[in-house]
Amino acid sequence: MSTATINSPKTDKNQALAGHQPPEPYKPVNKVRIVTAASLFDGHDAAINIMRRIIQSTGVEVIHLGHDRSVEEVVNTAIQEDAQAIAMTSYQGGHNEYFKYMYDLLKEKGAGHIKIFGGGGGVILPDEIKELMDYGITRIYSPDDGRSMGLQGMINDLVQQSDYPTGKTIDKGELTVDNHVLIAQYISAAENYFDDHKKAFEEINKKAANSKAPVLGITGTGGAGKSSMVDELVRRFLVDFQDKKIGLVSVDPSKRKTGGALLGDRIRMNAINNSRVYMRSLATRQSNLALSAYVKEAIQVLKAAGFDLIILETSGIGQSDTEILDHSDVSLYVMTPEYGAATQLEKIDMLDFADVIALNKFDKRGALDALRDVKKQYQRNHQLWDKKPEDMPVFGTIASQFNDPGTNQLYKHIIDKVVEKTGAALTSTFAITREMSEKIFVIPPHRTRYLSEISENNRKYDQWVNEQAEVAEKLYAINKTLHTLSNVDDAIIKVLQAEFDRVKLNLDPKNWKLIEEWPNVIKKYKEPVFKFKVRDKEIGIQTHSESLSHQQIPKIALPKYSSWGDLLKWTLQENVPGEFPYTAGIYPFKREGEDPTRMFAGEGGPERTNRRFHYVSASMPAKRLSTAFDSVTLYGNDPDYRPDIYGKIGNSGVSICCLDDAKKLYSGFNLADPKTSVSMTINGPAPMLLGYFMNAAIDQQCEIYIKQHGLEKEVNEKIENIYKAKGTERPSYQGALPKGNDGLGLMLLGVTGDQVLPAAVYEKIKAETLTQVRGTVQADILKEDQAQNTCIFSTEFALRLMGDVQQYFIDKNVRNFYSVSISGYHIAEAGANPITQLAFTLANGFTYVEYYLSRGMDINAFAPNLSFFFSNGIDPEYAVIGRVARRLWAKAMKNKYGADARSQMLKYHIQTSGRSLHAQEIDFNDIRTTLQALYAIYDNCNSLHTNAYDEAITTPTEESVRRAMAIQLIINKELGLAKNENPLQGSFIIEELTDLVEEAVLSEFDRITERGGVLGAMETMYQRGKIQEESLYYETLKHTGEFPIIGVNTFLSSKGSPTIIPQEVIRATTEEKEYQIKMLNILHQFHGEKANVLLNQIQEAAVQNKNIFEGLMEACKVCSLGQITKALFEVGGQYRRNM
Repeated sequence: MSTATINSPKTDKNQALAGHQPPEPYKPVNKVRIVTAASLFDGHDAAINIMRRIIQSTGVEVIHLGHDRSVEEVVNTAIQEDAQAIAMTSYQGGHNEYFKYMYDLLKEKGAGHIKIFGGGGGVILPDEIKELMDYGITRIYSPDDGRSMGLQGMINDLVQQSDYPTGKTIDKGELTVDNHVLIAQYISAAENYFDDHKKAFEEINKKAANSKAPVLGITGTGGAGKSSMVDELVRRFLVDFQDKKIGLVSVDPSKRKTGGALLGDRIRMNAINNSRVYMRSLATRQSNLALSAYVKEAIQVLKAAGFDLIILETSGIGQSDTEILDHSDVSLYVMTPEYGAATQLEKIDMLDFADVIALNKFDKRGALDALRDVKKQYQRNHQLWDKKPEDMPVFGTIASQFNDPGTNQLYKHIIDKVVEKTGAALTSTFAITREMSEKIFVIPPHRTRYLSEISENNRKYDQWVNEQAEVAEKLYAINKTLHTLSNVDDAIIKVLQAEFDRVKLNLDPKNWKLIEEWPNVIKKYKEPVFKFKVRDKEIGIQTHSESLSHQQIPKIALPKYSSWGDLLKWTLQENVPGEFPYTAGIYPFKREGEDPTRMFAGEGGPERTNRRFHYVSASMPAKRLSTAFDSVTLYGNDPDYRPDIYGKIGNSGVSICCLDDAKKLYSGFNLADPKTSVSMTINGPAPMLLGYFMNAAIDQQCEIYIKQHGLEKEVNEKIENIYKAKGTERPSYQGALPKGNDGLGLMLLGVTGDQVLPAAVYEKIKAETLTQVRGTVQADILKEDQAQNTCIFSTEFALRLMGDVQQYFIDKNVRNFYSVSISGYHIAEAGANPITQLAFTLANGFTYVEYYLSRGMDINAFAPNLSFFFSNGIDPEYAVIGRVARRLWAKAMKNKYGADARSQMLKYHIQTSGRSLHAQEIDFNDIRTTLQALYAIYDNCNSLHTNAYDEAITTPTEESVRRAMAIQLIINKELGLAKNENPLQGSFIIEELTDLVEEAVLSEFDRITERGGVLGAMETMYQRGKIQEESLYYETLKHTGEFPIIGVNTFLSSKGSPTIIPQEVIRATTEEKEYQIKMLNILHQFHGEKANVLLNQIQEAAVQNKNIFEGLMEACKVCSLGQITKALFEVGGQYRRNM
């Protein structure tokens, strides 16, 4: 009999459902330069990075700035770089103010010719697009443009409109350090139209001849960290010389194939956003050189303008390249310890000529040996036999680490060398210490294999399970035989019995006990009430529910296996909910009367969000408040009148900048009630928001104490006197209290409990409250760095803050609040597929485990404070994401880390996918959300947030939030099958998918280990690259129609399913913004000196390695969010963006 394979017919890519043929890239006539960035407080850098790649491959020189860029930064960059256009993504609201301010600022600075392009999904509404384009913005692209034109089509349009010459004409005017427009025009003229401006350049050369400005040339191998090094040197120079101005020329290679170039040095630099710095990026425009042919002219222009120091940075060079020497007075060669064998050093020409050498990335293996070898090679090359090798000008540095001592020494030596060689007036007073650069390790070097150790541990467990199941199967077979042959000869029985006993020696006694106990397990679940203990408290739960047809529906359905092998395998890999390995759930039963529903809100000022919380939780026994913050808060900033900040206050989230805001936000909800829990979606400034939350909770309990003891009159008099003495207005709740808000938390607005109660009473209330609060703060800094970026501090410092919070939780017995919500949601939102989301998230989770262990914390003290947060899409793998996470975590925690049962239980929250909320046919989004909610509830998630259908285009309305909550309430309350709590168990496809996804995750762990663990992989952008590739793959299939999406690329309406315009648009009101700024100013005046004292204390705690969060708990009482962020920047360093 012949067999034929049946395949689905292959669709030609170009003839697919959507019928789109990707257009050919446009070929620019002129050398086009475009600045790309995401707007201020906007972390969607994956989107702009993908755009940047396509713009670059269309033959454009791209100056990429990455995420979170203010209008001023972008405008200054575009002017200094003489770009033809700016291309922005703006996804966090405030776009009207942002783009208009950019247009106005360009005009004001004499650069009105620079075109502005933008996009922001469905967030920028059609009438706003029209308003912005009428104002003068060249083009704002909508989702419908994306659908009809495709990515390349939009980029072609953008590049074509930007294809005009620069440098053809030079404005009249005097060339000075502050005239950036003119400096930029001169450099472009040299690059593009040198022959037309020979006379002008003769004048430039004359002026330049009078300049005493030294040129520091910086060169080195590709990826050695030159840009970070330049940034660190500039930062130190600006601190060292308060009146000097610095000019930078940075060169990156052009791509021979397309003519495009990635001018990527600016993205790594934080210090250059300063009025005393001018920077210009040049593309080589020749394929084989490390410098542009126009470097000489660019330096002459900077000299003529009057800069005090000029830094020239080349693109990455090979061993024989020394071109930098032709253009510089002093040269620095940047290399890493990873140059191969010591003999390779003999081939590096720059070791013959460089004045100073930086051995950067000094945390790499073999760094000390490398330092010794490079010093010896330098001594040999320069014939310095009369000096000691250790005195050679070779410095071990870690430029990426804040305030690195090696970089301090290098900077001082370079400035001294510049003075020695050129006689420049640069006398440095920069203080340095003599210690060596030393990496502050988050994960100790000997532990970098932790993920592969987990893979090995879990695979070993699985192998053991299979072996044990086989033994049990043999025993079952012998046992059955014994029963069947019970009437035969005793000798046969004896042989079988002996064989049974022999085989049983290979079975773990605990496994035999499981088999023996199974009939009792069945009996327990058949009883009407199931009793179990949670933290020494006995709970009894009904085991069945009755249907309308009067059938008893079991809440937990057990397998009908009789074979011991199957039974044992099921028990060891699946088991009932609440038993190791917790595949089906971490609790034996769901709590009665408490659905996993989260109430989601975040808009305008704290009062408006408080009203929304009370509205959506009105009839709910448990209040689970999920808070979204505006992007000003997400980036640790204070509200301000500056247009690019002002536009974002209270949009796409609630504006919270001080303790009083937090008190108003959660007023009327008793934060110490076991039925109240609060989740805060905040990362960079998470410790500060947590400080505000904890203090709000403490002051609520102080208020309850005051009322219980009849102290209201006395306390109110105290508060009145405090404000009378200062003569300032006291903060108040704006407007009437909503229904359900009893005013709890508002009595102590403007003061804290310790100001009105005796110290001993306050401390007792504080200690008790900390043990009672429930909820979670997201705080997962690793996924922010890998996906949607709201990092504000350097990664090491952010992790240290997280560790300090966890240590504080252990010290103060905070057992019911999660110190971190390890999040895959944002990884998925940035474009990762379900397996990548799960693998990266669990890997990040185990990284926190390793870090906290390295700080000496006990695993059973901190593991219960960890929680997880996943996105649920509609891919098949999402059906098992929770099962795999629970099972994999439990096996690793029990067998690898020896953790107790509570630590083995992985608690996770699900939010339905934002990636599958489409701006077209938005009503269909509710259908997708319902299916995703079904996945999550069937998989026994601990809490669930269903997205509103209109979130694709606006902040959700009251109506859409109710609909979103109704989805899960209908499933929980009405859907019959959901009365059963383990409906996925026993399904062949679910078991198959669980095994497939688990192995895929373990394989990804091994790939991450090969790259040095999670942090090592982050250094090479492994996670980011993978997420962005998967994002582009999905978008491409969506655009070609190979991946059908109903109402988006197939099954379109007769009108073509255009983007829906929301009926109600939620934006913060002017009154809300004004009040936030007014109260902030009053707060700053009121607490002036006290705030400075507390800010100094947290800085001191950071420097002296004390617990920073302990200091934050006090500082949060009187300081605003922006004040604390700024203070911590000075001791912990700002986040350095990556490409």
